[in-house]
Amino acid sequence: MKFCSIHILLFAISQSFFLLFVLPAFGQSGAKGLFDSDEPLLISLRGEVRELLKDRSAVSNLHPLTLMYKEEGGSEIAIPVLVKTRGHFRKLKENCSYPPLMIHFAKNLQQQSSIFREQSKLKLVMPCAADEYIIREWLVYKIYNLITPGSFKARLVRMLLEDVRSRKPANAFFGILLEEEKQMSRRNKMLSLNKKLLPQQTNPEAFHQMAVFEYLIGNTDWSVQFLQNIKLMAKDSTTAPVPVPYDFDHSGIVRAPYAHPPEELQLHSTRHRRYRGYCMVKLNIFEPVIAKFNKAKEDIYKLYQDCTLLDAKYVRYVTQFLDEFYETINDKAAWKKEFGYPCDKSGTGNIVIKGLITD
Repeated sequence: MKFCSIHILLFAISQSFFLLFVLPAFGQSGAKGLFDSDEPLLISLRGEVRELLKDRSAVSNLHPLTLMYKEEGGSEIAIPVLVKTRGHFRKLKENCSYPPLMIHFAKNLQQQSSIFREQSKLKLVMPCAADEYIIREWLVYKIYNLITPGSFKARLVRMLLEDVRSRKPANAFFGILLEEEKQMSRRNKMLSLNKKLLPQQTNPEAFHQMAVFEYLIGNTDWSVQFLQNIKLMAKDSTTAPVPVPYDFDHSGIVRAPYAHPPEELQLHSTRHRRYRGYCMVKLNIFEPVIAKFNKAKEDIYKLYQDCTLLDAKYVRYVTQFLDEFYETINDKAAWKKEFGYPCDKSGTGNIVIKGLITD
């Protein structure tokens, strides 16, 4: 424990020194950043990896590791980082083999001259089941990127976990690096917020856009009230915030084997959609939202048609799943019935599910 504390102290000192003296004099290059490519990035985390993965307590510790990757020219870059386990459902060993991770960067020359130069910390989504579900979830982030810049960027990575005490070679698997919340907010010229609100207190256009997206992917695992798989950002403290969704492994489009809708919603599987917005009497507010999804239709389908990492059976499933969504939103009577469902007092459209709060 003392060894780890010393590393954390040195990490903090080096970060402060870099911010005060080195960073102001260091010119930013025009090289590509982490999220400027859709090509899977091969990275490795090297160090006491086994100790990190065992640390699944409610309040996990930071573990000093080295993040390594190769530049396009072939040279290997090594960056000292601090890593901890995070999350709730996926963090539990009985649910997932690998816990999700949070990677903290020090502002040093190794990082600043790398593709991670803009990051202070990153979420790393690890596979809970097979690799294929990670790829599917990554594509869901890409869908929402097509709808709005007010969304998290995601980079698919090919991961190696290299424990220095193990003699066995590490096996590569897929993961997702997620844009940090504050960076996403800055990119949209907004501030990140951390307060619980009613959905009606958020920006109406942004909320309905987000809620229709969740309906598209067949996801009910979210709530604004409890900030469950939702982040908020706003221009200032006086404007209505924009909800930004993340964590889509429980959606019908991903179709993970461990994903099940909450019993309260009375749905048989994640394959069945349920709109979970709030009651709107005047439904014409959905018309510009529907127009935006129709505009992105071809590009959304193309994400799946062009992805060589997907098997043909799944592509057929997604195509049918998307067809059903577009059939609904292009039938006025059908979408009015679906998006008006929260007004049905005898239904489950107004049920608020606290769920599991994740970080």
